[in-house]
Amino acid sequence: MKHVIASGVIVAVVFGIGVAGASAQPAGGNLRSPTALNEKAPETYKAKFETSKGDFVVEVTRAWGPNGADRFYNLVKNGYYDNVRFFRVLSGFMAQFGINGDPAFNKVWQQARIPDDPVKQGNKRGYITFATGGPNTRTTQVFINYGDNSRLDSDGFVAFGKVTTGMDVVDGLYAGYGEGAPRGNGPDQGRVQMEGNAYLIKDFPKLDFVKKATIIQ
Repeated sequence: MKHVIASGVIVAVVFGIGVAGASAQPAGGNLRSPTALNEKAPETYKAKFETSKGDFVVEVTRAWGPNGADRFYNLVKNGYYDNVRFFRVLSGFMAQFGINGDPAFNKVWQQARIPDDPVKQGNKRGYITFATGGPNTRTTQVFINYGDNSRLDSDGFVAFGKVTTGMDVVDGLYAGYGEGAPRGNGPDQGRVQMEGNAYLIKDFPKLDFVKKATIIQ
């Protein structure tokens, strides 16, 4: 079966198997200026995600994908992922998130693309990877692999870190909505971009979400 892993409104075809208030958004600040968020990440760091299902920790190794590691570091540090929904969770495949709940932020980040990194680490269980729609199109969306998805490696999906604590939490994220529209009954990414959490809370209230993400090391 084919699945898509989209970054912004760009779609890439890959192969796999098959609530907080809408206004609770980060204050903004530098999030409104993607070019200002260009801090170089430490060679290794950890990001803690407090979610509606529990907590998990991602350990990032910059050498695996410097551009991705830097972007992720800046997004977490500046609150981009706070109150963000896990809008596409496919059992046995992956859990995807990274579209902000505030459409104003999505508008500025959709074109804030980063250059590709060479694939140095495969898409193994627990590894985290940026979604991409083709060369040099990564922005803010990431996914955590549920199994061995090494078939994604040749398509340029670069793992830059891995879940070291709380993979059971990631496994338990709500997956009942399945694939996104129009291929399935789950959220339409275009509408998520344009309407944010207001759309998801109304039409997909069971989605789990990030309460707060922080750099802890």
